[in-house]
Amino acid sequence: MFIFLLNLYFNLTRNQIMKKLYITRLTAISKLILLIVMITSYSVTAQTFTDSNLPIVIITTDNDPNTGLPLEIVDDPKILATMKIIKRPDGTRNYLTDQNTTGFLNYTGRIGIEIRGSSTQTLPKKQYSLTTLKADNTSNNNVSIFGMPSENDWILNGLGFDPSLVRDYLAYYMSRELGNYASKTEYCEVVINGDYKGLYVFQEKIKSNENRVNVLKIEVTDNALPNITGGYITKADKTTGGDPVAFWMDETKFVHDLPKPENATPEQTQYIEAEFNRMQDHAYDDDLEDGYRTIIDVPSFVDFMLVNELCSNADVYQSSTFFHKDRGGKLRAGPVWDFNQSFGSTFTNSSHVDKWQFNNGNRIGPPFWSYLFDNSDFKCYLSKRWNEVKAPGKPLNKDVLITYMDNALSYISEAIPREQQRWGTLNDHDVDVNRIRTFIVDRTTWITNNIGSFTNCANVSLPPLVITKINYNPKTSTSFPVSNDLEFIALQNISDRSVNLSGVYFRQLGLTYQFPFNSTIGANETIFLTSNNTTFQSKYGIVPFGQFVRNLSNKSQKIVLADADGNIIDSVEYFDAAPWPTTPDGGGTYLDLISTTLDNNLASSWVATNNDTLANRSFLASSTLTIYPNPVSNTLRIQASKPMTGVKMFNILGALVHEIKTDSENINMDLSAYSSGIYFLTIYNDEGFTSRKIIKK
Repeated sequence: MFIFLLNLYFNLTRNQIMKKLYITRLTAISKLILLIVMITSYSVTAQTFTDSNLPIVIITTDNDPNTGLPLEIVDDPKILATMKIIKRPDGTRNYLTDQNTTGFLNYTGRIGIEIRGSSTQTLPKKQYSLTTLKADNTSNNNVSIFGMPSENDWILNGLGFDPSLVRDYLAYYMSRELGNYASKTEYCEVVINGDYKGLYVFQEKIKSNENRVNVLKIEVTDNALPNITGGYITKADKTTGGDPVAFWMDETKFVHDLPKPENATPEQTQYIEAEFNRMQDHAYDDDLEDGYRTIIDVPSFVDFMLVNELCSNADVYQSSTFFHKDRGGKLRAGPVWDFNQSFGSTFTNSSHVDKWQFNNGNRIGPPFWSYLFDNSDFKCYLSKRWNEVKAPGKPLNKDVLITYMDNALSYISEAIPREQQRWGTLNDHDVDVNRIRTFIVDRTTWITNNIGSFTNCANVSLPPLVITKINYNPKTSTSFPVSNDLEFIALQNISDRSVNLSGVYFRQLGLTYQFPFNSTIGANETIFLTSNNTTFQSKYGIVPFGQFVRNLSNKSQKIVLADADGNIIDSVEYFDAAPWPTTPDGGGTYLDLISTTLDNNLASSWVATNNDTLANRSFLASSTLTIYPNPVSNTLRIQASKPMTGVKMFNILGALVHEIKTDSENINMDLSAYSSGIYFLTIYNDEGFTSRKIIKK
């Protein structure tokens, strides 16, 4: 059996086996011994597979025109195939016979597919990378699969070297629950060319996308400031598939993911390498001029370390370690990736309950990880975050994690015997699962006892800044035909003292700006950040404070203003649909906060204000105005020292509900028919207009 399996699956010389099998900290002889043991433990027992409580993925490769037989899936290039995914919408059981019922198919169409992975390629059970294609077999087909955001690049994770079958699934969940992007996942069972392949995780591939890693895609022509600053996705990793090393840090290889290695220019490689070196050189510097806090997004590094350290991921720091950087933005850690050697895995005995993975004496990665940990300020925030997220009911709480794992195991429970029958790799499944449960409890205790105090950063004083105006989809005109050039965000200092803005930045990906060192905002001052400073000043006659990178979403976006350490100063997530005002979505108005005392995360705290109000305030300078009674029950009286030409009344959603045209210094408005609530008046005369808020009782 050993000779048969060895020839069937590997057909390699002894030296080729040694070259392909990458197992940490094993001698060449022990690597070969382990490989032989693994090969002889595999079973290729055929079985009848007809149905599952899990989704079923059916892949049929195209026939080889020379043999008439199905093409074999290889590691590059992708071959063409058809994929059907059976997942009944009502959640009931899925059957192979459902593949011909359109209503039961989550996806049916063309794909390109290849084998993926590094050390897992040595296993009989392969992992796959696939691209969903249009019918022309060439064009990418962005589709939503299992409710995940539309894309075309996907992975079938075969869970190699993980007898528990839950390590990746659990770790990605942990990172997502902390508010970071991590690959979305769905368990499934896979059949390829009629052969049952077992249990897989269908998941997203890491790539630049607004719903994955939300950074701009850098182009080959982006070789000078500011465009050369991003976006990048860079990883510390082993080199596979011929990808060249972009640069080294000590003994760690760094590889381009974005741009693709073959597209990266020397200038881009030099730039991103310099950013990593700058971070390492300043890891001990706390100042806000050029210290580490101005270079990295602290919360992303904190969360990345906590997830990987709680899991005690033996692969992290030296390999399978991703970073990303948007144009004009800070360097960020993540997304997390590859956890088959974690949670006390005995595969290489490198996942320890009582050691920091960045300082365990082996495969520790670049020095900047330990430098950051040794920085008292960074370590304080690491401890603070840890104590927040390990609390009862929080994402990294031991009971929460064990419950999530147990639920996942229950979900895949009927597939586990089929996986064992097909591959024979789960003899230690129950033991390994119990090992993870114990490990989570023990590791939580060890980290708590060794991470240190967070007293010095427990109570942080934040600058009194409020986001008060958002123009996310401006209306165009003949003079200003480009909507994206007219966007702006206003920030107000709501205190009676000047505020230093050093280190303040937009923390959420999708919008990039960091205030220059020693810049200030005056007492009660409002400043504007714009998408195009020249256009803004030309239209409104106001000098903006600065220009952000990227453009605001025309639908919904979360804007997070934070200090240099990532502490949230203010946060707003707006929408283009009710109950939010809707006319700011291309209708010539912007979102305007009614009062800085209100919660600006509530739709009711915002109104739609005409864009022209920024440019023309002359009404106030030329005329006195009296509006009474306010609040009003029935009749509202408006008196001005100069004739008014009209009044428009808007509801809180920004919709025009009443309009009067006149040439008088006195106006009486009958409001008896209007519902109680807040309304806004725009009052015009020959020299301009002004706006007022009224309350209808």
